[in-house]
Amino acid sequence: MIVLFTDFGLSGPYVGQMKAVLAGLAADHTVIDLQHDAPSCAPKAASYLLASLIEKVPADCIFLCVVDPGVGGQREPGVLKAGDQWFVGPDNGLFEMTIRQSIARGMDVRWWDIIWRPDAPSASFHGRDIFAPVAARIAMGQGPLIGGTDVFLEREISAVRHESWPDDLLEVIYIDVFGNAMTGISTRSLDRASTVTVNGQHLRFCKTFSGISEGACFWYENSCGLVELAVNKGRAAEHLELALGTAVSIS
Repeated sequence: MIVLFTDFGLSGPYVGQMKAVLAGLAADHTVIDLQHDAPSCAPKAASYLLASLIEKVPADCIFLCVVDPGVGGQREPGVLKAGDQWFVGPDNGLFEMTIRQSIARGMDVRWWDIIWRPDAPSASFHGRDIFAPVAARIAMGQGPLIGGTDVFLEREISAVRHESWPDDLLEVIYIDVFGNAMTGISTRSLDRASTVTVNGQHLRFCKTFSGISEGACFWYENSCGLVELAVNKGRAAEHLELALGTAVSIS
């Protein structure tokens, strides 16, 4: 299974072009659109979101991940192996939280730079021209563990880390179609008696939408294990004046 995670959006040709490459090179493999509205041009925020989504995906799949505002610049294209899962994408921090969580779980974690380049690649669309062909190559059993030294060059995992980033990102990282706002805060070690404060408003925990009165603001543990801000039968993004990057605090 090849799993797509991008900030491309579904309008326009970009997702379709990547899927066409995958269909041509790995036609027998299922392609899943996990998310195409990841935080736009924000690999740090997207890193926290991606790491929260992978637990429910089968262990032996390949993630093709593109949130890449530095495309064509100094960042390297690369491949991460974390346990049995593969990740193909840019070396810009997008995989930091995946690396961190995998190491904490005792998984083997390795990184390879992609040194292969196609003839005349686009300077601005490595998702189609580099990442998709390499993801297809891995799906077809031709990944870096099989050889391919003309394609992959292993690098120490420490070289691609962003260890100064916090374990929890105290800001809004995603707003869904309902106006609910995910934060980069994991609920694993969070007391449900905690108050979340955002734009001067103090939100208490509620387990479900039906557990609070209509129009009330609250926070809850979402299906990804993150703190999410919501309004019962309302739009938290509008009611609380939220946007990507809006700071939140916990007390």
